[in-house]
Amino acid sequence: MTAAAEMPLPPDRWEPPTADPAGWLDTSEFALARAQLPLVYVDAVPVRTDGSGDVVSVGLLLRMGPRGLTRSIVSGRVLYHERVRDALLRHIEKDLGPVALPQIPASPQPFTIAEYLPTPGITPFCDPRHHAVSLAYVVPVTGDCQPQQDALEIAWLSPEEACGDAVGAEFVGGQGALIKQAMAWVGRFS
Repeated sequence: MTAAAEMPLPPDRWEPPTADPAGWLDTSEFALARAQLPLVYVDAVPVRTDGSGDVVSVGLLLRMGPRGLTRSIVSGRVLYHERVRDALLRHIEKDLGPVALPQIPASPQPFTIAEYLPTPGITPFCDPRHHAVSLAYVVPVTGDCQPQQDALEIAWLSPEEACGDAVGAEFVGGQGALIKQAMAWVGRFS
């Protein structure tokens, strides 16, 4: 994972260091921000490709949530002063392990922007915690992926299986629709 660039402040804006890293909010400040501002997220759909670059399988995480077992993709917040590329790498490592070996292009382009709203039905995506704007990417991985953190397993499904209704019903928040969009973007689903 690459480190976030350290941008020096102009001399007239320099502030002494604090106990918390710059840009970090305490729990109450974050709750207030989450309630009043859209947050920037990244979603990554991990895929395996064949020698010609065609997607042959999609990695879906299995997690234990408040409603039981659910499917999900790699997802998480972009931190203050963190490049999107670094956020993608950090979340892929967090969920798939340090040797997933993601292949992120020099100039990553999202296949869509997903708007997660706390109110269901306005967009296909819903997150009752907050309003989040997520840049969504298809990311080929070539290494050994092992579930990390709260992920229980990673299942590699064919694009057709991943886009099926049975698997789609296992997602929360609309991420099943995001899988279909991702596979349409790579030419595997219409």
